[in-house]
Amino acid sequence: MDHDEFIKLVKSCVDTSSPESEDQFKVFRDRCSYVTIKQDAGDDSFVELRKRMESFVEGDEPQNRHFYMALPPNIYVAVSEQLRRNCYSEKGNSQLILEPNWKENEIFRIDHYLGKEMVKNIMTLRFGNPMFGAVWDCTHIDNVQISMTEAIGTEGRGGYFDGVGIIRDVMQNHLMQLLALTTMERPGSFSAEDLRQEKTRVLRLVPPLDVKNTMIGQFVNSADGEQPGYKDDDSVPADSRCATFCACVAYVKNARWEGVPFILKSGKALSESKTEIRIQLKDTTDGMLRETAHNQLIIRIQPDEAIRLKMNAKYPGLELRCVGTELDLSYKRTVPDPDIPEAYESLLLDAFNGDYSESVSEQELEASWRIFTPLLHHLEGHKEIKPAEYAYELIALQGRRVQMA
Repeated sequence: MDHDEFIKLVKSCVDTSSPESEDQFKVFRDRCSYVTIKQDAGDDSFVELRKRMESFVEGDEPQNRHFYMALPPNIYVAVSEQLRRNCYSEKGNSQLILEPNWKENEIFRIDHYLGKEMVKNIMTLRFGNPMFGAVWDCTHIDNVQISMTEAIGTEGRGGYFDGVGIIRDVMQNHLMQLLALTTMERPGSFSAEDLRQEKTRVLRLVPPLDVKNTMIGQFVNSADGEQPGYKDDDSVPADSRCATFCACVAYVKNARWEGVPFILKSGKALSESKTEIRIQLKDTTDGMLRETAHNQLIIRIQPDEAIRLKMNAKYPGLELRCVGTELDLSYKRTVPDPDIPEAYESLLLDAFNGDYSESVSEQELEASWRIFTPLLHHLEGHKEIKPAEYAYELIALQGRRVQMA
């Protein structure tokens, strides 16, 4: 790709249907520049990149440089060293932006789920509404389900995915951040230091996952044969044991959450694509009301952002009979034409402004890996453990369980 091809690609992603937007795009276009980097060819490409960045300023004017590395993790270190050697700003700030995972203040670790609108709404929902705060504990909550499912497979990324798996790809990072925001105590403020401190504190209270409370699966071709299975990808080894689905149970060992199971689920090639947090409250006390359903608070993160509260009400008529009903706060229904920024748009703006409140700290990262590393070592070290097979687009694994001896 050269510069002109890059500009065409950028324009294809921007709505320029109006004269005003076309003029705005031209201003943005003139600020874009494309340089091809050959990481394995020494420092020459990085020297060229430095010269291109220097051409954007005049004289000794300070220049802040942010390096967003959308790269395979195995070359993070090499690229970081080359950037430091050749491209760091001498009269400004330099910052690495990584996903998911040297000085700490030079690194902005992106977990793009932290930039999603409904994820940022969790704290407002919890701490801005006393009615939820009063029941946000083990006395009232029976279980919490945090799930992220995709209706697509690996889509040509099988070779890369096989070295990662669903646990590293999604659960250790995205689902752990959702768990931390759901379970942490009220921070002293919304500052980066206070937020990240509380998330780290609660993650350190989560014991390593028990292999006996874990289920793994791998998708095969669909029942009609139209969708390929995971190992039908030529880049995936024929004997691959890589998990494309995982369900496990985590616990938080403190007084607020004692005994409450947090059921974490994620997978590819399932029946639908959605991410949500489902908080199920305990049964009502036996008495005059019969056949009441569980109260549930559902935070739909994507798609169709919404907050729903499932509750019981009296069915209309002379008879005292309960019926399940729902209070629904759907963004599209309550906010006309909501202007919801993309997650990366929000996070990159934070990085440019030096706001670390939605960046993952080193301590959070260490606490999260501590939870999953023993499980990963067990699964990878026991060759006899194989993921259960499930058909592409199957809703569940039909009750099959994996022997985790």
